[in-house]
Amino acid sequence: MGFFSTIFGLFGFGIGITLGLVIGYFLFIYWQPDDVKDPIIRPLGELDSKTLQNLLPEIPLWVKNPDYDRVDWLNRFVGNLWPYLNKAICKMIRETTKPIVDQYSTKFKIESVDFECLTLGTLPPAVQGIKSYETQEREMIIEPAVKWAGNPNITVVVKAFGMRATVQLVDLQVFATARITFKPLVPNFPCFSKIFVSLMEKPHIDFGLKLIGGDLMSIPGLYSFVQDIIKDQVANLYLWPKALEVTVLEEDKVATKKPVGMLHVKIVSARGLRKADFLGKSDPYVKLSLGKGALSTKKTQVKMNTLNPDWNESFNFVVQDPESQALELLVYDWEKVSSHDKLGMQVIPLQSLVPDETKIYTLDLQKNMDPNDPSNQRSRGQITLELTYKPFKQDDITPEEDNEGGEKVQEDGLEGGGLLIVTILEGEDLEGKHHTNPYARVIFRGEKRKTKPIKKNRDPRWDAEFEYVLDEPPINDTLKVEVMSKGMGLGLHFRELLGYVDISLADVVNNRRINEKYQLIDSRNGKIQIELQWRPS
Repeated sequence: MGFFSTIFGLFGFGIGITLGLVIGYFLFIYWQPDDVKDPIIRPLGELDSKTLQNLLPEIPLWVKNPDYDRVDWLNRFVGNLWPYLNKAICKMIRETTKPIVDQYSTKFKIESVDFECLTLGTLPPAVQGIKSYETQEREMIIEPAVKWAGNPNITVVVKAFGMRATVQLVDLQVFATARITFKPLVPNFPCFSKIFVSLMEKPHIDFGLKLIGGDLMSIPGLYSFVQDIIKDQVANLYLWPKALEVTVLEEDKVATKKPVGMLHVKIVSARGLRKADFLGKSDPYVKLSLGKGALSTKKTQVKMNTLNPDWNESFNFVVQDPESQALELLVYDWEKVSSHDKLGMQVIPLQSLVPDETKIYTLDLQKNMDPNDPSNQRSRGQITLELTYKPFKQDDITPEEDNEGGEKVQEDGLEGGGLLIVTILEGEDLEGKHHTNPYARVIFRGEKRKTKPIKKNRDPRWDAEFEYVLDEPPINDTLKVEVMSKGMGLGLHFRELLGYVDISLADVVNNRRINEKYQLIDSRNGKIQIELQWRPS
């Protein structure tokens, strides 16, 4: 008898505990207190300083922080566009999540996962304020503070093992401060090639999650647990300096491509060239070109009265796209009076070269590059040359680390040749005595190059880039930049010096890149912003 009493006692205890938990759960979820009072609304002028301080987090950023700008116009724009944005975003969510859901449904043997209802509600997000940054880089940075207390209704129906479960997401709130960087700025619409989005702090995300009619977030401990997981996961992905990168313009659509390497060419000799002169032989020279532009075309010396010239001359070219660029060789007969006769030509694609390996070519010269032209069957001689493609060494540090590290030295840039890139960006507060039509003149190793003059402008924007192919690092060289003003009429003061600056290139070689604004010498307030890069090969 005692045995059965024990069994029934344990059975009754188990049933009581189970019923108690179920009843307690439903009472906790569905019971609403009836002693909640309506909040008292009072004018701000009647509140004391302590109460105002407690309300400070709710005051817009443009009120308590002068760095933020008020953007009511943007909120009105988003509000008018929100019904259409709502549908577009929901459509994108369905299309994006469908392949992911199909992948995991098969893995976990789930019959189906469908959106029974998907809408972001009628309340659009609001931008509390926007802060913008001015940098010396080719970029634009803004920091919007976004608050969204929305009323979305996202209902997901999950079917598995013959059962059906409905999960509903409601009352979503998101408070976040993002940093949006548009870079690099390019002269192609929309004028930037990439967008980088980072979060400046962990976002505040609050929402209600209903399962079988009850709000799971009301369970003690679960709310804070889910909050911590979401904040940590989002921070690991997008908390600054990490960023979400969105490509707007592909590399082939960007107007300017960055140099990626150097091509070293040595024209050795030619043999069996065609006789072009009526009296004598030929006076051959080789014209080399790699793309368009004056810097992409070079010539050898003229060898007089010979059909078997030896040049042994070396040249360096800047490579921007080794997959598509080709070196063109044109052999001419020099003429003192008439036009030069073409003796033959040849083209070498750069994609056939192995980086950092010297390759020797002995090529038959042709009249043109048409394989079906019968005139190419005629012998026009051969040319021998050596080619070496040297890609630029990758930077070991990022621009952020370079700006913070300051004096970090790049040892790889102290040996061998490379490319020096000088970019004259803009001037500031330039003023001439007689006229202000400024242009910049760059003087390096006796070579002078200049930008175009800009009429009647004290703050000109040039964005002019000059490249110098060097056989050794300019560790002991000085770059001089003069800002001149050019008279547009026939006055006595045709040119006028507005100021100049001397820049030691040792720091450029050590740091690989410098972007600074320099105070002009012999100028009252004039400044010039210059970007210098050293790309060792």
